Amino acid sequence: MKKNLLLVDGMALLFRSFYATAVHRNFMINDQGVPTNGVHGFMKHLLTAITVFEPSHIVCCWDMGKKTYRNDLYQDYKANRGEPPLELIPQFDLAKKAASELGITNIGVTGFEADDCIGTLASLFRDEADITVVTGDKDLLQLLTDAVQVALMQKGIGNYKLYTKELFTEETGIQPAALIDVKALMGDTSDNYPGVKGIGEKTAYKLIKEYSTIEQLLENIDQLTKAQQKKITENLEDLKLSRILAEIKCDVPLSFSLEEARFELSHDRAGRMLKLHQIRGIEQLLLQMKRREIG
Repeated sequence: MKKNLLLVDGMALLFRSFYATAVHRNFMINDQGVPTNGVHGFMKHLLTAITVFEPSHIVCCWDMGKKTYRNDLYQDYKANRGEPPLELIPQFDLAKKAASELGITNIGVTGFEADDCIGTLASLFRDEADITVVTGDKDLLQLLTDAVQVALMQKGIGNYKLYTKELFTEETGIQPAALIDVKALMGDTSDNYPGVKGIGEKTAYKLIKEYSTIEQLLENIDQLTKAQQKKITENLEDLKLSRILAEIKCDVPLSFSLEEARFELSHDRAGRMLKLHQIRGIEQLLLQMKRREIG
C-alpha cells in the first residue's frame, strides 16, 4: 500500500505567517523577548494541512542560508531581496524546533533551496507514496506528476488550490515540466533572473504551447516573427542561463529514507511544544483534531 507523504515548504509557510501580522507589528513576543508571530502562524498552517491531507509521513523543507549554487551561476540571483526583518530571523530556528518537537522531520541542504529538497524528495519517493506539496510558490507546479499534487495556499488558513497534473495542463495548455521553459523565456522578477528581454508571460506560454520545449523552439526559430527571432537571438545566453535557474533540482545530495518521515500526531507532545514556545490560540485546533480521531 502506497504511503501518503506531505512535503511542506517551510519557508513559504513561515514567511506568509510572519507578514500576515507584521504589517500591524503584532509580533507576539514571548517571555524570552523573542517574537513568535511567524511561528504561531506556521504551526497553525502546518496542523491544518495535517488535518486536511491526513499524511502518514511528513517532511518540512527549508533554505539553509541565502546563497545557493544558483548564486554561483548568476551573482544577481535574488539580489533584489533584502535581508529578512530582525523580528523574523530568530523564528527560523524556532519554527524548525517546534516542527521537530511535533514529530516532523526537517530537511535543508547547504547550497540548495527548500524547493530543491522538495523536488528531490518527490523524485525519490513518487513510486512509494502519493505526494502532496504544500506551498505558496507556483514554481513548484513543475513537479506535478501522476503521483505528485501541489496544494497552493490561498488567502486564509486551510484554503488551497489543489493542482494535479491534469488540472495544470487543462489550465495552461502545457505539461508541468514545460513551466521551466516558460520561466526561462519570461524570466522572473521575484527571483531576479532575466529571461528574454521583451518576451512576457503571455508570449512565453504561447510559444511553449506551440513548440513544447526551448530546444524545439530554437530548432524552429525561423518560423517565429522577425521581432521574436531578434529578441531570442540577442538574449540567447540569458535564455539558457534562465532555464538552468528556473529548474528545480531533483538530485540534491541527501541521504534519507521514507521511514524516517513517518508521522503520528501525539496530542500530549503537541501540547507540550505549544506550551514551551508559548504559541497560543492553536489548542482549540488540536482539540478538534483529537475529537475527529476519536469520532
